[in-house]
Amino acid sequence: MSDDTVKAKRNPVSIKALFARYEVSVIFAVLLLMLVFTVFSENFFTTYNFFNISRTASLYMFIALGQAMVLIVGGMNLSLGQIGGLTVVIAGYLMDVMGVPIWTAVIAGVCVGLMCGLLNGMIISILNLNPFVVTLATSFVFSGLINGISKGFPYTKIPAGITWLGRRGIGFIPYMLILAVLVLIIIAYIFRYTVTGRRLLATGGNIEAAKMTAINTKKMIIIANMASGLFAAAAGLLWISRTGSAQPSTGGDWMVISFAVAVIGGTLLKGGVINPIGLFFAAYLIVMVKNGLVMLNVNIYFEQAYLGVILLLAVSVESVRVVFNKRRSGRLLKQAHKSAAEIEADQTNESE
Repeated sequence: MSDDTVKAKRNPVSIKALFARYEVSVIFAVLLLMLVFTVFSENFFTTYNFFNISRTASLYMFIALGQAMVLIVGGMNLSLGQIGGLTVVIAGYLMDVMGVPIWTAVIAGVCVGLMCGLLNGMIISILNLNPFVVTLATSFVFSGLINGISKGFPYTKIPAGITWLGRRGIGFIPYMLILAVLVLIIIAYIFRYTVTGRRLLATGGNIEAAKMTAINTKKMIIIANMASGLFAAAAGLLWISRTGSAQPSTGGDWMVISFAVAVIGGTLLKGGVINPIGLFFAAYLIVMVKNGLVMLNVNIYFEQAYLGVILLLAVSVESVRVVFNKRRSGRLLKQAHKSAAEIEADQTNESE
């Protein structure tokens, strides 16, 4: 028997092993939906529609990253949409009413997101309160600030210089998609190769074990919440860039989107895992569902119900996949023990 044959038997690559990787399942779902909608709608698979889908999907990636940053440490951010809305209102007010330069308004918007995230993180970590309760409470605070500042009116005198990122691209590829891909690559690098990224994952994986290894878990929770606020602010600024106006209602539907894309993309609700590739395709999955339903003239008033069902199915599939992986790992471990025993027996026979 050749060495290659032995290696193949020791390291089998099966369809089951391939689909054990979560992102493969999401990619398969995206391709399947693309095929279905292309067959039933002649306007779906066009460069114009792909451009629009990609812009929305890019926004959803930033929104989902805002939620994923806190999910990985075992938390959540129910104020994500309100942080994005407050960023939009502050940036819009500065550009429309005060006439400040674009970059000044952008920097101010980023600072708003970071400060809101810092507030959430400090309350959760220092006072040791439940993230659900804290972010629910701060969502009302931020919502009050949005209404108090804007009085419910949008800011429409937005300089044209800020809209190039949200409305233009290279061919049928929008600039927003390029930016989102670059950010996802950076995120993947941070969580795979940097100390801070590994500590964040360790905090979400097992906070007690992380404390025992001298990880400052309170600091990690604050960093995660600041990152969440940063991505919420980035999504808000990109929303302005795409629409050309600053609407106080921005962020009202972000909570469902953030959880749906993050969870479908492979970010575990219990923490400790993030999957940038899965998140990328999950954003496309959600946008394609919404876009395809419109093109098929399905009643859009049931859109939230459809998204809820998709999220429920994603969580259910993830549970099944985890059970499958555990059983598969158990079988592989038994095979490894059996192989080791056979090798030891062979060595014993040879020595005799």
